[in-house]
Amino acid sequence: MTDDVFFRLREFLDQFPLGYPQTPSGIEIKILKRLFTVEEARIAIHLTHIPEEASKIAKRSGMDVKDLDNKLEMMAKKGLIFRMRRDNKTLFNAIPFMIGLYEYSVKKVDEELAKLYKEYYYAAYQDEMGLSDVPGFKVVPIEETIEPNTILYPYQKLKDSIRKARVISVTACICRKEARLNGEGCDYPIETCLSFGVAAEYYIENGIGRKISADEAIRIIEEADKAGLVHAGANSKHLSNICNCCPCCCASMRGITEKGLNKHKFMNAMFESIIDEEVCIGCGTCVDRCPVGAISLNDIAVVSRDECLGCGLCATVCPEEAITLQLREDGEEPFNRVMEMGLAVLEGKRKNLN
Repeated sequence: MTDDVFFRLREFLDQFPLGYPQTPSGIEIKILKRLFTVEEARIAIHLTHIPEEASKIAKRSGMDVKDLDNKLEMMAKKGLIFRMRRDNKTLFNAIPFMIGLYEYSVKKVDEELAKLYKEYYYAAYQDEMGLSDVPGFKVVPIEETIEPNTILYPYQKLKDSIRKARVISVTACICRKEARLNGEGCDYPIETCLSFGVAAEYYIENGIGRKISADEAIRIIEEADKAGLVHAGANSKHLSNICNCCPCCCASMRGITEKGLNKHKFMNAMFESIIDEEVCIGCGTCVDRCPVGAISLNDIAVVSRDECLGCGLCATVCPEEAITLQLREDGEEPFNRVMEMGLAVLEGKRKNLN
C-alpha cells in the first residue's frame, strides 16, 4: 500500500498549471520514488502553492509542529519543496515538476534518474508543456542587438535587470546535464542557469547553486550569447530566472526543433529579426547561427517571422551588421507575475481539452 501515497502525490502535482500527467508505463511514479521517501511524499501533499509557516501546515495535517518544521527544512534542502525566509518567518510551499522538482535535482541527478526523466519527457511532458498554447518562457535578447533608440520597458532590458537584482545564483543547466548523462547532448557551456531574488536565495542556501555578482552574471550571459544560447526567463515581468537554452537539450526548445511545434506553445517572442536588404551580402552566417532554422538564403537572408524567436543570436554574428531586432507590433506582453501566467495556463489547458 506504500504505492498509494505516490499515486496521491502524482495527482497532487497534476493540479499545478504545468501538471504531472499519468502514463501507461507508470514512469512518473518511478521518478517520485527516486526523489521522495514515503514519509516525504505524505508530507508534500499537505502543502499548497501558497507559502505558509510550518505551524499552519501542522494544524492542517495533524502533525507535531516542531517535528514537521525539521522535516520541511530537510525536504527543502533536498529540493522537494520551496522555502523562503521573510520578516523573520520561514515559509514553505509545494512545487510543481517544472519549474521545481526537475530543476532542483540538478546536483543529484545520475544516469538512472536522467534516463527516467528522458522517458517521461517523451511519454507525456513535452505534450503537457505545449498543451495550453500559453508560452511559459519569454525570450530576452541582449540590448546590443536591439535597434538603437528603441524605447524598452524595464523587463526588456536584460543586463539592466541583472544589475538591479538583490541576489543572484548560478548552477548547471539541468537539461544539458540530463542529456550528457544519457550519452547525448552538446558541447555548449553548462553552468548557465541563473536565478534572482528569493529563487537565488533558495539555490544558494540549499547548495544547489553558488552566489555570484551581477558582473559575473552578465559575463555568463555574454559568453552564452557567443556560444549561441537563447536567453529565456519565466514569461512574466518579474525577473526570477534566466535559462540559456540550446536547441538540442532544452525541454522547451526541443518541442520546436524536434517536433516542429509552434514556438508560441513554449516561447514568447517579444522581438523579431529585421534584415537590412541594402547591407546584407548573403553570406549565410545567420542561417547557420539561428537555433530554430528561421532564416533562409535567397540572394540575401530572409527571416520567417512566424518561426523567429527574436533571440538576436543572428545579429551578434552578422559581419555587415545588417540585422537588428525590433519589437513585434503584434507582440504579447509578459504576465505581471508568475501566478497570473499559471492561471492563464490552466485556462488554456481547459479550453484545449474540451
